[in-house]
Amino acid sequence: MKLNKRIALIATAALVLSTTALPQIRQAIKIIGVGAAVQKFGPDMNKALNRLTKHTDTPARYTKVVPILTVGIGKSSAIGAAQVMGPKSLVDKVKAVAAPETELFGKEIRIRALIPTSNKTITDKFETVDGVGVSGIVDLKI
Repeated sequence: MKLNKRIALIATAALVLSTTALPQIRQAIKIIGVGAAVQKFGPDMNKALNRLTKHTDTPARYTKVVPILTVGIGKSSAIGAAQVMGPKSLVDKVKAVAAPETELFGKEIRIRALIPTSNKTITDKFETVDGVGVSGIVDLKI
């Protein structure tokens, strides 16, 4: 009898967790997937963007592709990738681009900033890397 109660309890817990945690699990998989894709294919994306813009890296104007992490409007997830550009010593510090966003006039206008940051994850507080800008966006289909 005790075994049946344990099995029922485990099955109930699994059902509750799967229905409540499934959206978070899917979101985590997307974040990990985008991060892994950017880590593996970032240099290739960077080369493609540089060919597109006819840019050649120099120590003064160096580029790199990093994940974009959106914060605000109930979100906190990787949504794609961005190319950052600046002095090599500063670009090397960039781990992601924070994309805080908000809405004005209800949902009529959406405002999003793109801020190079030395954080790999974005919370309410992130470390900006001054002297580096976003020079390109990479859209990833998920």
